[in-house]
Amino acid sequence: MTAPTETDAGAPTGTGGTGKTGGTGTPGAPLRVPRWRRSLRPYLLIVPALLLTGGILYPFGLGLYYTLFDFSATKPQPDLVGLENYLTIVRQDAFWRSALVTSLYAIGATAVETVLGVGVALLLNRSSRLGRVLEKVLILPLMIAPVIAAIMWKLMLQPSVGVVNYLLRPVGLGGVQWTDTPTGALLSSIMVDVWVYTPFVAILALAGLRSLPRSPFEAAAVDGAGWWFTFRRLTLPMLWPYVLVAVIFRFMDSLKVFDIIYALTEGGPGDSTVVLQIRAYLEAIRFQRYSLGISYMIILWAVVYLASMVLVRYLTRAQRRAAEAS
Repeated sequence: MTAPTETDAGAPTGTGGTGKTGGTGTPGAPLRVPRWRRSLRPYLLIVPALLLTGGILYPFGLGLYYTLFDFSATKPQPDLVGLENYLTIVRQDAFWRSALVTSLYAIGATAVETVLGVGVALLLNRSSRLGRVLEKVLILPLMIAPVIAAIMWKLMLQPSVGVVNYLLRPVGLGGVQWTDTPTGALLSSIMVDVWVYTPFVAILALAGLRSLPRSPFEAAAVDGAGWWFTFRRLTLPMLWPYVLVAVIFRFMDSLKVFDIIYALTEGGPGDSTVVLQIRAYLEAIRFQRYSLGISYMIILWAVVYLASMVLVRYLTRAQRRAAEAS
């Protein structure tokens, strides 16, 4: 029985033995792509990026345009007011209170999550059966929507029927008013944020720990360096870029928090936990002052943008120092 030929397989044969014909009909010649198609390829490749950019910039530009008017539910024919909306916002005491609450929330949540996340990553980096099990359990809070997590914690923090006070009652802390005081409401919101997002920082830090080169640590062990010296001089400088990536993500996300605080306290008691995002929601949706609410969001965007620029520059310097340390 003879082996199948190219003709048996259904491919055309030619004198060149390749079984292919070029665009000119010459057997064995390579396919020729027209010049206009080659010149069009780069533009086709950037079409998705252009569509995505347009989908981002158009709503943003439209929002900027609306801030120059006094759109509201009671004024369907708005007037051009220029920068008056921004001037109105910065003259309000409510804006500065919201800015202070936003700053306290973002700094507090990011700091606690970073410390706890790095600590958990250092513990999980030790090879053990328990550590491998905890790695799987660690991501469970990230699989819960922040709103659901906040509602769950709101029920558990109830002063009379909540399980948290029930568990704390034997040590004399069973009557804590978790969300009924301004300080308690803010701390409770930060606690829920920490519970949800600390695993995110821990996973990034753990990935960084496992990607560090081993030779500097082996050399330090040969020289008799202790754990604290190794951590301070080797682990932390090389791990710092990974930690900063987590800090950038968490700090930017905390600055524009809405879901956790609104589901837990709705900005109360009073306006003690009204962050900038909630203030924008109240102005645009509840009070129906649309242009003023959008102006709040533009100001918040500017704050997040400036903060991210500063942190990214610091990240670049940290990456250079980490490369020198390794």
